[in-house]
Amino acid sequence: MSTAEPRVLIVYASQHGGTVALVEAVERGALREPGTVVHKLHGTAAELADLLWCDALVIATPENFGYMAGAVKDFFDRTFYPAQGLVDHKPYAVVVRAGNDGTFALAAVERIALGYPLKKASEPVLWVGDEAAEPKLAACEELGHTLSASIAFGLFARG
Repeated sequence: MSTAEPRVLIVYASQHGGTVALVEAVERGALREPGTVVHKLHGTAAELADLLWCDALVIATPENFGYMAGAVKDFFDRTFYPAQGLVDHKPYAVVVRAGNDGTFALAAVERIALGYPLKKASEPVLWVGDEAAEPKLAACEELGHTLSASIAFGLFARG
C-alpha cells in the first residue's frame, strides 16, 4: 500500500443541481478512503498545476446542446498542449448529467482525454433525463471510492 495520500481532482461545470449532486457524490466516495485529498474546481478555475498535482481526474459535466459544458472545454483548451508528456496515462473518469442521452458529450470528453493521453479508469456515469437519482449518486460515490482506493493500493502510478 502506498504511504502518500491519494489526490483526486474533480473538474466540473454546472448550471443546475444535478451535476453538483453527482460531483458531491464522487467526493463523498473518494473521501471514504483514509487520507484522500479532493480538489473540486470549476472548469474555469482549474489549471495545469491542478492536473499535475492529482493522481486521478474526474470530469463532471452537464450535457449542453449535445456537448460538454463550455467551462470543461475551457479547462481542456488551456491544459491540453502544456500537459503533453506530463500526464501520460493518468487515470480519469467521466460523469455526465444529460437531458438527451449524453453520448456526444461523453464521446467528446473521451476523445480529448485520449489525446493527453489519459487512461480510462472506470466506466462513465450517465444520468439521463428523468432517471432516478439515487442509483446514479450511488454509482458516483462508488466511482470516487474506487479511484481513491486504487491509488492508495498502488494500482495506478502516482501523478
